[in-house]
Amino acid sequence: MPTFDTFLFDLDGTLIDHFKAIHRSYAHTLPLMGLPAPTPQQVREAVGGGLENAMSKFVEPGRIGRALEIYREYWNRTMLDDVEAMPGALALLKGLKREGAAIGVLTNKVGSSSRLICDKLGFSSFLEATIGAGDTAWLKPQRELSEHALRLLHGRPDSALMVGDSPFDVETGRNGGFRCWVVTTGTHTAQDLVKAGADAVFDDLYGVGSRLGLVLS
Repeated sequence: MPTFDTFLFDLDGTLIDHFKAIHRSYAHTLPLMGLPAPTPQQVREAVGGGLENAMSKFVEPGRIGRALEIYREYWNRTMLDDVEAMPGALALLKGLKREGAAIGVLTNKVGSSSRLICDKLGFSSFLEATIGAGDTAWLKPQRELSEHALRLLHGRPDSALMVGDSPFDVETGRNGGFRCWVVTTGTHTAQDLVKAGADAVFDDLYGVGSRLGLVLS
């Protein structure tokens, strides 16, 4: 197995379960736009690639700006109400930090929201950086974002590992020149992730830790 010293983690579906809050925010927003509230499954199928991309699955282009205003105002008031760490998340971050790894979060969730969530869940003390939408001009899977993240962590592509839950994360690793392992705790199946070209697929973060030789407790 390659030796990794730099780790980039996705947030939603990987380190955290935030789906209740996400669905609730869409169910608040769309009726105010005169549209039906979406089902949880519809939201699961839409998310990924950033909020604007997901909102475009429900709202016509000329009205996306207003929908985002409604969503963000509600989200900012309620986002910490229903956020939970994924099983094994905190233990994995602690274990990697204990081994001297450089660790960052690389997400398409808004950066300011991401940092508040990482603070609330106790992740931040193990992270060198939390990079999200709005912090740069880029989003995953753009190569420039990966390069920026590795600069902040003083990492190299050949010893870096992306841990995510979606084809966006796999493509991020491919574009950035580093490997990507994925978990099936998000919105994509193992079959989806194998098809996307993931370097390894795990049921959960405990599996990631085991492959890295860490004992998570």
